[in-house]
Amino acid sequence: MDYTTKPRFFQIQKFFRYCQLYGIQKTLVKVRGQYHMKKAFQTLPSISNPVRRGGSVALIGCGNFQYSHIAYYLHKYHRGCMRAAMDTNINRAASIFKDYNLHYYTDSLDRIIEDDEVRLLYIASNHASHADYAAKALDAGKDVHIEKPHCVTLEQLNRLVHSMSNSSGRVLSIGYNRPVGVIGEKILEALRKENGAAMINWFVAGHQINPDHWYYHNEEGGRILGNMCHWIHFSMEMIDEDHRFPITITPTRTEKSDSDVVVTFTYGDNSIALISFSAQGHTFEGVRERFSAQKENTLIKMDDFKEMRIDVVQNVRKIKLRKRDHGHMKSICGSYLSSLDKGKEGLSGEYVRNLGNLMLGTKEALDNNRKVKIDNSGIFFLE
Repeated sequence: MDYTTKPRFFQIQKFFRYCQLYGIQKTLVKVRGQYHMKKAFQTLPSISNPVRRGGSVALIGCGNFQYSHIAYYLHKYHRGCMRAAMDTNINRAASIFKDYNLHYYTDSLDRIIEDDEVRLLYIASNHASHADYAAKALDAGKDVHIEKPHCVTLEQLNRLVHSMSNSSGRVLSIGYNRPVGVIGEKILEALRKENGAAMINWFVAGHQINPDHWYYHNEEGGRILGNMCHWIHFSMEMIDEDHRFPITITPTRTEKSDSDVVVTFTYGDNSIALISFSAQGHTFEGVRERFSAQKENTLIKMDDFKEMRIDVVQNVRKIKLRKRDHGHMKSICGSYLSSLDKGKEGLSGEYVRNLGNLMLGTKEALDNNRKVKIDNSGIFFLE
């Protein structure tokens, strides 16, 4: 939703509600991000010639997420690390360049790839470009942070994994942020203390978006790969790595295949995760998430990554944060710190392939309204 077009009273209400949820600084950058998306320079800002030295990070795709999350956290915690911005919309690249004091901006990925001072790329462009941009960066010997999704087709997944296998020493990370926030880490810690199968339940109320939104373009992968992927990934992380596969995916849907749907995942250890994804109207406070789970003696409930309760038999632990923590800061800054650490290894090719197959398999199940089963060799229909 474009909040800049809404009545002033609505904007004021939104601003103060978000200050309660995210704090003043984060809310202000979210506001600036709305205007950044509309930026159109009469005269583009000048770049020093020659380009100033310094910085090792390039921002690829300069939309709202790049502006209000990635650039914001890098500027706040690692000031001076950002070197360049690239977007096919040169006004957006120029806007980030100007607001965050970068060294240059461009609409050419090749310029970024050929820049020897760029060591790490944060890719947050349109979804269909993620895997291709990441593969080119890996092939050029650079580290990569890909925002979700990391692929939208099997061909893209294969190419990405191939580039990973040929780029020893390079770090690749994917921006699935929820498991690394304060609440996310507490959920994983509590569940991993118990044995046996887990029962996992998500209810998610997502943003309603217009039918002509670019998410719905055939090549972009739709909302399953673009939105629901967060809870698919987090649910998988709650299952012991050695017992995740095979995974059976059971869809429930009516006319729509990418929202107002329910998907059930049955894992190799007999754990079951259910995700209900609703997008029927506007959510004033952003995406709303309600989570509950039980594993052996541990019972968890969580609301909006702000408060949770953990029951272990007679023992009760309650956690309430001052602000929502979806893990963005730790995910974004963690990729930068990993790139600095020469001994640090990124995600494995096997993990990236299995995660990609899980995402693509979920989309297949919902698109075709048929049950899908995934093992370590790939995807196939059950019925």
